[in-house]
Amino acid sequence: MAMTFRQMVAKARSEVRGITPEEARQKIRSNPNTLVIDVQDAVDAGACGLIPSSINITLGMLPLRADQELPEHLRAPELQDRSRPVLVTCGAGGQAALGAQLLHHMGFEDVAFIDGGTAAWKAAAFEVELA
Repeated sequence: MAMTFRQMVAKARSEVRGITPEEARQKIRSNPNTLVIDVQDAVDAGACGLIPSSINITLGMLPLRADQELPEHLRAPELQDRSRPVLVTCGAGGQAALGAQLLHHMGFEDVAFIDGGTAAWKAAAFEVELA
């Protein structure tokens, strides 16, 4: 059965945990090893600012960068520890939910998405870095 983007996001949201920007900031502060990934396309990443210390891995490249069986030059070293806490974000949260779902399916134990994405982070008056 074909699904729309909204339907895919709704399914992802039912499978992985979404957290508020406040919860995300607390998680980052309490565990500096928390990895924040912005899954927007590189040209779009940072349009509303980037969460400090976040890295950009596009949604399309995320499964390759997180795969432990591909050649090392294709992998992201930050994504090789499945127990590392990971928060996924994007502009408004839809792609982030899909990215978190993907990582969950790949065996990541502690993964969540920021509900509302970086736009919600910024609306909460939290610091962003301009791209």
